[in-house]
Amino acid sequence: MINQPNNTVFIGKVAFHLSSVDSTNKYAQELISKTNPIEGTVIRAEEQFGGRGQFGSEWKTKPGENITISIILCPKFLLVKHQFYLSAAIALGVYDFINELYPSAALSIKWPNDMYIGDKKVAGLLIENILRGIYLDKTIVGIGININQAVFDPNLPNPTSLYLETQKKFEINDLLFQLYAHLERQYFRLKKGSFYEILKDYQKCLFRINLLKKYKLSDGSLINAQIIGVEENGRLLVKHEEIIRSFDLKEISVIF
Repeated sequence: MINQPNNTVFIGKVAFHLSSVDSTNKYAQELISKTNPIEGTVIRAEEQFGGRGQFGSEWKTKPGENITISIILCPKFLLVKHQFYLSAAIALGVYDFINELYPSAALSIKWPNDMYIGDKKVAGLLIENILRGIYLDKTIVGIGININQAVFDPNLPNPTSLYLETQKKFEINDLLFQLYAHLERQYFRLKKGSFYEILKDYQKCLFRINLLKKYKLSDGSLINAQIIGVEENGRLLVKHEEIIRSFDLKEISVIF
């Protein structure tokens, strides 16, 4: 464990820097079960050999070339029914971080919380909540951002990195403090109850917002539709043949 001063109030003040781990989220879960880590504790790994993405997918990354972290939060103020606002706030924090590094990027948030530059994935989030009654108790925010990686597993469908997009190498240690600051700013907005503003900002950043594109539904059918927004509960709003429908995770997917 290391204690590092930075420009944040609480995120990253305590950090565990690991050379290798199966999953930073799993490490965070074990830390919570055995101790009482302070809010903002960060678990960072140079290599993550069992990282997970949404729906149990694998997050593959090369050692030392990318950001692979988990952050422990304690959003005890947030009702379970409002948990999507936390997901949106974290996504906006990562979005702001990438946008600061690469302002000219065609950056967007692919619902619910992947980061895309054009049609290529540059980052992903895995947010796991621990509940206490009608409120959240603790949240583990897993973040993977492709920074300096130049070669990816050919089985990955559409990866990219900041290096591939900018042809510039980044100093990851310096970037971490920038990321923490952006995440903390959005988290404080959430804590103030700025739900409407967070959702509005999130929807502005949505991948393919208001564009007529092809999507695949869970029954295998294809539709031409427009993403028009997101409900407060996180369901995706899609307009198809002048009818507005809402979809949950796994009920609709993008066709590239």
